[in-house]
Amino acid sequence: MSGALVVMGVSGCGKSTLAKAIAVALGWHFIEGDDCHPASNIAKMRAGIPLCDSDRWPFLNSVAATLRRYVDVGAVASCSALRLSYRDRIRAECCQVRFVLPVVSPDCLKARMASREGHFMPVSLLESQIASLELPTATEQAIYVDGAASTAEQVRQALSALGPNARAKSGTSSLPHRSAGSGAV
Repeated sequence: MSGALVVMGVSGCGKSTLAKAIAVALGWHFIEGDDCHPASNIAKMRAGIPLCDSDRWPFLNSVAATLRRYVDVGAVASCSALRLSYRDRIRAECCQVRFVLPVVSPDCLKARMASREGHFMPVSLLESQIASLELPTATEQAIYVDGAASTAEQVRQALSALGPNARAKSGTSSLPHRSAGSGAV
């Protein structure tokens, strides 16, 4: 099985951790979505300024292009993809993509973000992200996982939802997985 997955959601939901773990389980390529942001986006977020759509389109195009590059061997990306229009942009460029959403309470998100060191996204932007989040519709066939569960349990939930063709590959935990992106951080 090959294809593309995007682990989506607001900051602090565990996108990168889960995306890496799914990539390892499947033996697929991991893409750190934050690496696809242009430096100007990182600077805005670091300053506590929410991104506008004109900031997001180049980022989303970069995520989609990177996914498309690896879709034949399988790729898992972390990317907020908060709105349907953002997910549609990624799907337009990489039609074989499915989205995975770790569901986490706002209190847990705040606690996680407050405990992170060295990350550019401040807790002050969490409310704007939560307000922007459009939950995937049934027609999107997104996979919801319990974001408060262990990473291993979240991976199990995601792979189970993907079905029998997404069996974890044996021995992949030691495979090197690299991030890919066009932006600089």
